[in-house]
Amino acid sequence: MCSSSVNCSAVLQDFDYVFSENGLVAYKNGHLIAKQSISKHLGEEKLQEVINFMLKYLSEIEDIPVKRGTFIEFRAGMLNVSPVGRNCSQEERDAFEQHDLKHGIRTRFVEALRTRFSNLDLVYSIGGQISFDVFPKGWDKTYCLQFVKEDFDEIHFFGDKTFQGGNDYEIFVSPDTVGHSVSGPDDTIKQIEELFFGVSNGAA
Repeated sequence: MCSSSVNCSAVLQDFDYVFSENGLVAYKNGHLIAKQSISKHLGEEKLQEVINFMLKYLSEIEDIPVKRGTFIEFRAGMLNVSPVGRNCSQEERDAFEQHDLKHGIRTRFVEALRTRFSNLDLVYSIGGQISFDVFPKGWDKTYCLQFVKEDFDEIHFFGDKTFQGGNDYEIFVSPDTVGHSVSGPDDTIKQIEELFFGVSNGAA
């Protein structure tokens, strides 16, 4: 969520609500109001079974440009899985994204997990350039809405992975939000200016 305790403190003070991990760690007015854990939800035995399968699958991926470090990142509410490794450089990140678009590395990985763990109520969400998330059903980005939907008449969501299977899809199509697809930060600013301030073509 933040790179340092100082930055975290500033963020918590600057915003009424702060969410990380889809809202599984939720703050309101600088105070922690909720926290959920995938380890408690699944139990250690099932969690290790999933992780062991992932490690084996990762070791057998051959059609990939490079492999770096931190392939599985354990977070409070999810597992973040990166076939190339989260320690890759920006150049390696960009190269993997193009390779993945052509060869479907993450898509095939997700399908293998769905087949192997069909007995577990897990969701696999591809997002960003290099990874995908694994979390219990219902723990997608709509999870945070429970903390805010009573406080606002209308909630707008802007995301770049709004396609089915992307990590923005569930909140994008939620009846509790007005969803907007964007291509990046600049497009987000442009759409906000047009939508809320009546500015055309992103020019003030």
